[in-house]
Amino acid sequence: MAIKLYTAATPNGWKISIALEEMGLPYEVRVIDFASQEQKADWYIKLNPNGRIPTLVDEDGFTLFESGAILIHLAEKSGKFLPRDVHGRSRVIQWLMFQMSGIGPMMGQANVFLRYFPEKIPPVIERYQREVTRLFGILDRQLASHEYIAGEYSIADMALWPWVSGYEWSGVGIDEFPRLQRWLAGVGARPAVQAGRDVPIKRDRAAEIEQAMKAAPKMLA
Repeated sequence: MAIKLYTAATPNGWKISIALEEMGLPYEVRVIDFASQEQKADWYIKLNPNGRIPTLVDEDGFTLFESGAILIHLAEKSGKFLPRDVHGRSRVIQWLMFQMSGIGPMMGQANVFLRYFPEKIPPVIERYQREVTRLFGILDRQLASHEYIAGEYSIADMALWPWVSGYEWSGVGIDEFPRLQRWLAGVGARPAVQAGRDVPIKRDRAAEIEQAMKAAPKMLA
């Protein structure tokens, strides 16, 4: 039985396909159709009680949901991109949690209120954009003394890059963050990152935007 990844073209999905590519683990892809709300189907809820993507079914049939948990599992399984020493491991997991608790939720809300919400509420949009910019500043300061987020390239970078690279979709800029720009370019140039970013469909920015706009009414369900 091969690893099976249930995913869609979103930052949380790309985290896992990037990790699988970086770790050289063979996997099969099952695309979840948001337009038909397939993620809410009974069969999928049995795999992922939260009704979100990604979900991963490992080779032994063990099923995982929550992208951060999946990344830790894959790093432990492969023995790659998560240090074995206690402090090094903790540093990576801290920055992974920073993405899970900060970057992802704040950028997600910025995206919803800027792109999808039927009523434009400027104070709300600005509030989330300010918080995203603040979080970007934290990353930029960290990158002043580190090539990658937690020192060596790790699952923390794999978690953060798919979100941070979509800064334009959140309506924020990165001109004031030169170290963040350097990191985005460096990580984005990795062949495995490019391959993972093309799962489940090859990257076409115009097509992505068109697809996202069509799916917008479903995003708030």
